[in-house]
Amino acid sequence: MNYAELGAFILYFLIVVGIGVWMFFKTRGGDEKDYFLGGRKMGSWVAALSASASDMSAWLLMGLPGSILAYGMGKVWIAIGLLIGTFLNWQFTAPRLRRFSKAANDSITIPQYLTNRFKSEHRLLQIIPAIVFLVCYAVYAASSFKACGMLFNSVLGIDYEVATAVAAGIILLYTFLGGFAAVCWTDFIQGMLMLAALLITPIVALGAMDANAAFGTVQVAENYWNLIPGGKLDWNGISTIISGLAWGLGYFGMPHILVRFMSIKEQKMVKKSKWIAVIWTTLGLCAAVAVALVGRIYLSDLPADQSSLVFINMVRSLFPAFLAGILLSAILAASMSTADSQLLVSASAFTSDVYKPIFRKKAGNKEMLWVGRGVVALITVVAFLIAVNPNSGDIMDLVENAWAGFGSAFGPVILLSLGWKKFTAKGAVAGIIGGALTDVLWLLFLSGSTGIYELAPGFIVGCICAVAGTMLSKKETRDAAEKIYTVLDASEE
Repeated sequence: MNYAELGAFILYFLIVVGIGVWMFFKTRGGDEKDYFLGGRKMGSWVAALSASASDMSAWLLMGLPGSILAYGMGKVWIAIGLLIGTFLNWQFTAPRLRRFSKAANDSITIPQYLTNRFKSEHRLLQIIPAIVFLVCYAVYAASSFKACGMLFNSVLGIDYEVATAVAAGIILLYTFLGGFAAVCWTDFIQGMLMLAALLITPIVALGAMDANAAFGTVQVAENYWNLIPGGKLDWNGISTIISGLAWGLGYFGMPHILVRFMSIKEQKMVKKSKWIAVIWTTLGLCAAVAVALVGRIYLSDLPADQSSLVFINMVRSLFPAFLAGILLSAILAASMSTADSQLLVSASAFTSDVYKPIFRKKAGNKEMLWVGRGVVALITVVAFLIAVNPNSGDIMDLVENAWAGFGSAFGPVILLSLGWKKFTAKGAVAGIIGGALTDVLWLLFLSGSTGIYELAPGFIVGCICAVAGTMLSKKETRDAAEKIYTVLDASEE
């Protein structure tokens, strides 16, 4: 065990837990909107970097570089799809969702927004999303816990299960105490740390080696450097490109990103937040690609089954121990900034959209806060059990599954709710169910044979089901939805 690296990790943990404790006392006596949405008081920088950091989990430092290092430049299409999706999400979704969610009875969760958007008492619009949240976020959070466990195991020699449990416990602690405000402020710090680590590492690695000589001697597969997988546009190349670009569709249905839009303090701050987020994402994705390509040369003897450790190995070989520990904390930052957001959003969906309206209609603020914290703890335990299961897959597998689930179920519904006046509650329910089922069935039966990422067909079918469900609704219902939409669209702060 390297005690200098351990000291850096401990320092980092003390900072994020300290923020949680600070926010606990600062927001004590607040209501569920303060705990789950920060009272809609997030500034441009905090909202933008929090959204970006919670979006780019540990896969940005481990999963994506590892995939590119192992399989070549053909995997860069994932980064291209994500960058396009980031811009479009901030350009179209953010300003409207910020305004609509406030006008729709000050909604603090996505299910609440959908219910209020349609003036619907249809319980399915609350129950079904909450169930999808609990399932997908347990899988998503497991990927973050797994990354922390791998980091501690490879760097400090701590048993993987023990390391994963420690990381899960710390994430639970500051999320449990500080709520949304603590999550956003820790995400802000973590976002800055992630970007700095990604930018510094490949630059220092290039300076530490004779790049020209190294590039001439390293052995890579044919067409490794080609953006077109396999070097030709056959079905394998086309399906890889389509699947990579399809990642961008996921943004429109990511609840932990969408709630950042809802939390921005003022409508006029959205534009500034957009450019901060787009610039951060561009730099982060480019730096992750650079880590993979430089790492392929710098660590030419790295075994293929350890490709996800490329960032860790580069940092440890390039920097003094304590500084290496600080930079490796970026993996903790990436993991925590995603897991904490997911735990909070899934808890808010359950307490606000299932527990109170169905089980305890007269539940007060204090009861709702403690039920929410209990759900956070429960999901943490489930995610931990998934993470330590040897059959759960690697980090990229877990992220792919959860990302596709959210994008397929909620992406079409959110976009249509913001852009189609006649969109109805029945259409929203049909879109969520159709998208989610298609995603699962495609993953189980068609993903391997077609090579197409399940998010693409899931999103398409979700759109079709949402439109069909709306057209099959009664005309009076469509007319009523149009009137509500017009009121929301015209609302001003």
